[in-house]
Amino acid sequence: MSRGTGAEVPRQAAAPEGVRTWVPDGPLDLGLVLGPLRRGPGDPTFRAMPDGSVWRAVRTPLGPGTLRVSARGGQVCGEAWGPGAEWLLEQLPELLGAADDPSLFVPRHRLLALTRHRRPGLRLTRTGLVMESLIPSILEQKVTTAEAYAAWRTLVQKYGEPAPGPAPGRMHVMPAPRTWALIPSWEWRRAGVDDKRASTVLRAVRLAARLEETVRMSPAAARERLELVPGIGPWTSAETVQRSHGAPDAVTVGDLHLPGIVGYALAGNRWADDAEMLRLLEPYAGQRHRAVRLILLSGRVPGRRGPRMPKGHVGRL
Repeated sequence: MSRGTGAEVPRQAAAPEGVRTWVPDGPLDLGLVLGPLRRGPGDPTFRAMPDGSVWRAVRTPLGPGTLRVSARGGQVCGEAWGPGAEWLLEQLPELLGAADDPSLFVPRHRLLALTRHRRPGLRLTRTGLVMESLIPSILEQKVTTAEAYAAWRTLVQKYGEPAPGPAPGRMHVMPAPRTWALIPSWEWRRAGVDDKRASTVLRAVRLAARLEETVRMSPAAARERLELVPGIGPWTSAETVQRSHGAPDAVTVGDLHLPGIVGYALAGNRWADDAEMLRLLEPYAGQRHRAVRLILLSGRVPGRRGPRMPKGHVGRL
């Protein structure tokens, strides 16, 4: 840590094993594009730096890798380290939304038209990786985000491996599937993960190769395969393909707060349920996830209508 500012800084600079520059075909906001990949402010696989750059520690098909992405003057620079460096740089444009087409979105509400105008750099990321989004999404089932983020941080730091290269301190690549499968039951509980979520992760990692194959499928087909795994339902599959596939139409249903947020933004109905949310989003068929992203970015959200979800105490068992 820097004593002067308290900001986290990378270790001694080391020459990257690969560098790639890319020019997007329109405005690009790194924070908006890559933000959904961060699982809380302490995520050991993600760092957003004061200079605007973003670091990612990733388990790629070629092995662990570290990626630093920075943007300046309409150009993006990617620097990568580790066995996965080549793969990360090859995937850089899609990670930053090259496969996404924001022009397909036609706003039907003034709120969304204004938000899109104010946030022109929004693109939908496509990581090309399933497990790195699936596992934390499973951990987020039916608990507070703070609990889920803490569990992810604890397990990745303890069972992952240090990020290659000069990544900021304590960055880790998430564990390999076999490592996830060998985590003892009591360590899941210490991390605050109940048996149901832990069992779902274990079932998923045993099928990791088959689930990673879904990146070559359509988002709908990928969700069907993911949901064949007991414990993975529509909420989890949507949260996964939104990131792994850059799926512009994958709507998260079954969320505690989202229907009320969408209902309030589009119709002034803070009590909307999933059915009402989907009805309101019908004009955006094909682009419903983008519509939800814009709603969340608009800042038009209802006030809290009740107490927070209580934290569990599985870690004390």
